[in-house]
Formats: sequence, structure tokens, C-alpha cells
Amino acid sequence: MIAFDLGADAARRALSPAGVEYGADAARERYATAVWCQLIEPGDSAAGRIIGALGPVASLEAVVAGDELAELSPKEAAEGRKRWLPRLSAGSVADSLTTAAARCVRLVTRADPEWPAQLDDLGAHAPLCLWVRGDASALSRLRASVAIVGARAATHYGDHVARELAADLAGSGIAVVSGGAYGIDGSAHRAALLAGGLTVALLAGGADRAYPSGHTQLIDDVARRGVVVSEVACGSAPTKWRFLQRNRLIAALSAATVVVEAGWRSGSLNTAGHAAALSRPLGAVPGQITSATSAGTHRLIREYGAQCITSADDVRELLGLDGGTDAATVARGPYTGDATRVKDAMSTRVWRDARDIARRAGMAADVVEGILGLLRLEGAVESGVEGWRLLRSGGR
Repeated sequence: MIAFDLGADAARRALSPAGVEYGADAARERYATAVWCQLIEPGDSAAGRIIGALGPVASLEAVVAGDELAELSPKEAAEGRKRWLPRLSAGSVADSLTTAAARCVRLVTRADPEWPAQLDDLGAHAPLCLWVRGDASALSRLRASVAIVGARAATHYGDHVARELAADLAGSGIAVVSGGAYGIDGSAHRAALLAGGLTVALLAGGADRAYPSGHTQLIDDVARRGVVVSEVACGSAPTKWRFLQRNRLIAALSAATVVVEAGWRSGSLNTAGHAAALSRPLGAVPGQITSATSAGTHRLIREYGAQCITSADDVRELLGLDGGTDAATVARGPYTGDATRVKDAMSTRVWRDARDIARRAGMAADVVEGILGLLRLEGAVESGVEGWRLLRSGGR
């Protein structure tokens, strides 16, 4: 039998960096949940079954004591203990909780009002807890939400479509969920932030640090104005398995999933598969038939019944919402000054591409592209094969 202190005093000491006082039972439940989070990999259904039946404290006590686990076969129980017990370390749990407190990351469990109940649709594969940086209450406001995912090596077309969809949807009150990666994910997050809407980034590693590191500023921005979420403890590194399991959370947390660009074997198809398994609405954006980055989305439309998405109204229809959009909510965002700079760099007669406009405005090209998408929603600019042009009705 392994000695491990699950008493109320030990639990309160470990949880003390968060600065919240818990009753004896609540402290033990929360601490045991944090311990389990260290022991298992995401999606461990064997652990999910015993925790679901016994609760985090009793199940952990049974595993540590070597007791019979009625919910598992003898082989499952033996293999589970071989996976879990080598990771059992009070020090590691305390370190992750201390790091979480220092990085303003909050542990959210099913006992908390912020817990998003839609994750429970994953059954035994549901996460035990969430580590949340940002506005945890936003997790209870995701009934009207859409996951916008796609290729990391996105084309200009894919980036443009992701920005337009995310800006329109976020600006009209629909939360945008994605994975914080390069390409489509990053474009969706940025456009949602520019539109003043809610966006959620689900990470494969700990919520205390951004991955990829090149998105540190973006993840910080999401945490300030939305929410960054992970099911693994602070300090955990992203791995291939954790990326795949993270995708199930993106699908489960969102009311619908839209794949903008994806190769034939893209990881985004994994997210789409989870959405389909959960009976969540699934959409895909078509592209050129010769484009390798659209082969996956065409496959989803052809073989998996994904709805063809060509506009934000198509996504609203996928969600069962009214097709109308309130463009005024987009126009009231805090970016009036930047929008004016962009319009000042444009002409009503001459078509200019986004990079030329960015150079003339003295702004970053990706920021300008996001603002152009918002201005298009306002009816202030138009786009064509030659670039962008200011509409006379848009004025300056």
C-alpha cells in the first residue's frame, strides 16, 4: 500500500496558493481532482469510469490502497495502476497549483457554476477538470458558439475566410472557439478579438504558457478578453496525443464545428470526427478543387455530410439561429482609429491589395486584413480579384 495524504489539512495546504478557503469535503474533492489530473492522460476512460462511480476522493483512495475496482476488469485495473501510480507525487501537484496561482490560472471542476455541462456529453472520456486563464464565467456562455478550425499552413484564401467568418459571428454575439495554433486558428481568434466578441482558445499543454510560443501575445490577448483553457495541469507539455485529445474538447465545447481548410489527413478532420460522433452540426468551407489544403473540407462535404459553408449566415443556419446579422455591433468596437487609418490608405477608384494598404497605413498586414473584413461587413469597402477598394458610401 502506498502512503498518500488525502486529508483535509493536506488538501487545504496544497490549494492555499489560490487564496480561496474551502470546507473540508470541498477541499478534499478539489485536491483529489488535481491529483488525478497529474496521474492520467486526457481521455482516459478507465479513470473516467471509476471517478464517475466513486468520486475523485474515494476512487483515488481505492487505487492507492490497491482495493478492488468493481467498475474495471482486473486487467484494466492492473494496467491502470501501472499507468497512474508512477506519477503519484504530492510535490508535483503542489507545484502545478502554485504555478497556476502565479499565472492567474483557475482550477474549474464540476462543483463550480462555471463548468460547461456540454463537456459531459463525452461520457467516460470527459475531462475531470479545466485549468482556466481569463474569464471563467465565459464557459457558461457557450451555448451559441462555433469552433472554427483548419490548416496550420493556411493559404491567403483560408485566412481571409476564417477572419470574415469569425469577425461576423463574434460581432453578432456568437463565441468563436479554436485551438490557438498557427494558420486558421490564429486568424479566427484575432478576428473575433477585433470584432469585440468572445473567443476561447483550448491548448494541448498547460494554460500557463502559450503553444506555439510565437502566439504568446495572441494567447495573452485571448486570456485578457476571453478565456484560455486546458485539461492538463500547469507545466504540462503539449504532445501529439494531447493535441488529438484536445480536439475532442473543441468539438464538445462548441455548438457547431466549421472546418475552413484542411488537407486530406489534417488534424482538423479529427476535430470534425469528434463533432460528428457527438451529433454536433458540422460545416466545411469549399475551396479550389486543385487546392491540397481544401481536399479535407471537400472530403467532409462529400463523405461525411458536412454542410457547405460560404458565409456567416450559413453558420448561423447550422446553429439554428436567425440568419440576420447586426453589423452595428461590429462597427462599435474599439478600433475606430485603426479603421480610419485603413480607409485613409484606400481609394474609391484604385484597387489595392492588403499589403499595399498596410504599407500606406503604417500597420501590420495581418491587422489590416482583419480590419478590412470588418469594414466589408459595414459596407464601407469591397473586395475583388484585384484587391480592396473604398466604397463611396463608406466615406472617410
